[in-house]
Amino acid sequence: MKHILVLALVFLLSLGVVPEAHGASLEAVAPVVGDVVRDFDPPAQPWLAGHRGVDLSTRYGAQVLSAMDGVVSFAGMVAGRPVISIRHGDLTTTYEPVWAVVRAGDPVSVGQIIGNLSDGHECPQPTCLHWGLKRGETYLDPLSLLGGGNVRLITAEGVEAVRRRAAELRMSGWDGRISSSGLINPTSGTITSLYGLRLHPVYGVWRFHDGLDIATGCGTPLLAVAAGRVTESYYNSGYGYRLVIDHGRVSGRDLKTSYNHAQGYSVRVGDQVRQGQVVGTVGTTGTSTGCHLHFQTWIGGELVNPKPLLP
Repeated sequence: MKHILVLALVFLLSLGVVPEAHGASLEAVAPVVGDVVRDFDPPAQPWLAGHRGVDLSTRYGAQVLSAMDGVVSFAGMVAGRPVISIRHGDLTTTYEPVWAVVRAGDPVSVGQIIGNLSDGHECPQPTCLHWGLKRGETYLDPLSLLGGGNVRLITAEGVEAVRRRAAELRMSGWDGRISSSGLINPTSGTITSLYGLRLHPVYGVWRFHDGLDIATGCGTPLLAVAAGRVTESYYNSGYGYRLVIDHGRVSGRDLKTSYNHAQGYSVRVGDQVRQGQVVGTVGTTGTSTGCHLHFQTWIGGELVNPKPLLP
């Protein structure tokens, strides 16, 4: 099997390559970390059966990355499966089955998260990404973007950008784990109160607890559990400093999250955030007995238990 080294958000120190496409140099990365379990095998004639891409084995819910800079040309359902297509000049890459977190018309950068892997693609492994590449109506081998042919090493500027991002993730304290829902932990610490009915630590009465409490030191970084856009940031007497992020569709579901009792936030309403980006620091503002994060999640507008969604 051919193992693909990927310029990913988990470990960003693998080097990519840049194919030459009509005089324009494009950095390229593999869309997932995985093995090639079915090779490119185009038919002799367009109307015959064949395999017009490559299958990469990976886990259900895995984050899928844009292979190159481009613009999303399609994000929706085709024959009952979620598909994303991205234009890169005269090239187009396709990704399926993938629940999109981007929309048609969105610009994307190389290595940007564009969605999460769904099931439904038949391949030799339980779950696979089918990755395709076309120039016009001609199918090409997507692996040609990663090596062979007329390629050159990633630019020095690209390497420096990768190193900066890797350093940022190390400083954030992220442990590298990603859940089957495609989320990371919002902070490090110990869960001290679960979602559900509890005896309130301040008021001494039984109340519904609408989130997950994670106790840790004041000043500990708060991380975006997935890419998204900040929609609310304000102070509340109960929640203290509160931040709400709309993540769009994650693993096929509309997701929002909220971070409460913070010392403060480093992002503002309208900001786009990356998964793993530091959005603020843990505090004890509002009605709180100590330094902790009160973390909330909504799916489809309905408040839900955060714990099953996290690693």
